[in-house]
Amino acid sequence: MIRTAIAAAALLCAACGEGPIQVTNIQVGRSINPDGSVASPSTLFKFNETIYVAAQTTGGSGTISVKWMYGSRVIDEPKKQVSFQGPGATEFHLQNSGGFPPGDYSVEVFVDGVSAGKRGFKVADR
Repeated sequence: MIRTAIAAAALLCAACGEGPIQVTNIQVGRSINPDGSVASPSTLFKFNETIYVAAQTTGGSGTISVKWMYGSRVIDEPKKQVSFQGPGATEFHLQNSGGFPPGDYSVEVFVDGVSAGKRGFKVADR
């Protein structure tokens, strides 16, 4: 009886967003939907485009951060505290008013400091 009550309480906590958040998908693209997911997935960008990444997640709470890389050089490492009571999406973006140099880039997504995955993309010549 006590085990059943504990198991039920654990399920309720997980359903209400109190558990740890988990990344289910990482999207990279040119624009964002109102829900924070990527509207136009892509892995090839023009030098002057804004690049978006969306970490789609299960319910829960935690810190989602990303590490934007140009080759082996870190460009930026923003983070956001999030809490969802069901599936959600957390958006980050990268822009450069002077344009990005052409080459290979990547973005790695972290949940509470632990890598959840990485996506590569390219910026084309002008």
